Amino acid sequence: MPRYQYSQPLPPSLPRCPPHANCPQLKLIQLPALPPSFEQTPTAQQELLLGREVLEQGVLLSLHKQDEAAMERSFAQLRTYYNDTRALLPASPSEVTMQGLNLLRLLVQNRIAEFHTELELIPPQAQQDSAILQPVQLEQWLMEGAYNKVLAASREAASEVHGMLLAQLATTVRDEAASCSEKAYERLRVPDAQKLLLFDNDAEVREYANEHGWTITPDDYIVFRAAAAEGTAASKAIPSLELINNALVYAKELERIV
Repeated sequence: MPRYQYSQPLPPSLPRCPPHANCPQLKLIQLPALPPSFEQTPTAQQELLLGREVLEQGVLLSLHKQDEAAMERSFAQLRTYYNDTRALLPASPSEVTMQGLNLLRLLVQNRIAEFHTELELIPPQAQQDSAILQPVQLEQWLMEGAYNKVLAASREAASEVHGMLLAQLATTVRDEAASCSEKAYERLRVPDAQKLLLFDNDAEVREYANEHGWTITPDDYIVFRAAAAEGTAASKAIPSLELINNALVYAKELERIV
């Protein structure tokens, strides 16, 4: 299998393993020194190093193919190597990068509880690496609702593979920001929406508005799907006299209790 570095551009097409032959992942099954057996063979260290590298490459390839399930499987197997073979193998130069990519994947999938669980498993020294600090900062911004900062950061990827995950995160965040805008505003100027959602140009805003069923008026306002209007209509449906009567009843009950 060709070896790809996370910092190098990935090729436009990747080799596929036939369902029956010579796929490195399938070959690994034949190596007795690998987890869960950990047999003490004369070539145990070489086998473990090979298994770890194949899985690291598997993470990168599945990310390039946008196969989240395969990426999750590869990293789940990698975790065994990183946690259980530290006394048997030299540290992998890609370990922190793999952990950072996994944290980004969990953010993209909005699996925040698992994000924090995985973060706790990373040694404190490794948590100071930029590969870990970036997803931690992104998670903090997400919790604060600072979507503009997340979108801005998504344009500054450390590598192509990081860029793939950050692009997915940007889509998730932009949709969340759009949902909040629908609830907060009845209408919004197109230039303001472009700035809020961090689009590069007017055309992207209009395309996004069309995809979400928003209306753009001749004077360049986006009219949302009336989530706010529905709330207003609902509030108007409650008679004012009924509200006053309820308030008086509550006041009398409080006086009686006191």
